[in-house]
Amino acid sequence: MRKLLMIAAMVLAPVAAWAEGVTHKVAIHVDENDPQVMNMALNNAANVHSYYESQGDEVIIEIVTYGPGLNMLIPGKSPVEQRISVMSLEIPSLTFAACGNTHRAMSEKAGQDIPMMDEANMVTSGVVRLIELQEQGYAYVRP
Repeated sequence: MRKLLMIAAMVLAPVAAWAEGVTHKVAIHVDENDPQVMNMALNNAANVHSYYESQGDEVIIEIVTYGPGLNMLIPGKSPVEQRISVMSLEIPSLTFAACGNTHRAMSEKAGQDIPMMDEANMVTSGVVRLIELQEQGYAYVRP
């Protein structure tokens, strides 16, 4: 009987570990100043979060913006500003990366520092950030 229990424990241990859930990682790319693309990126983030949460899994989501897509994170210019603020509170594992190269170029062109939303985390380069995330095992999504 003891031997049978030992075998059962060895067989069921991996199943129990699997049932605990895993952490998924997703990078979402936004490089267009298009409200439809921005909303689709946020829809993707919400849907991915909802799905994995229903499966008992965790998910880390980073939306990376650069080029014209940086407008997504500029207060007063972003067509999704309010939605970002709400989603950031609802989904703590959702973050937003703002390309420093694009920000610098836009600020120089404007002749002043362009403010960014509080939710924006400045990175040196949006493209490099996407590369780094993919090297860390993040799935890549471009809406």
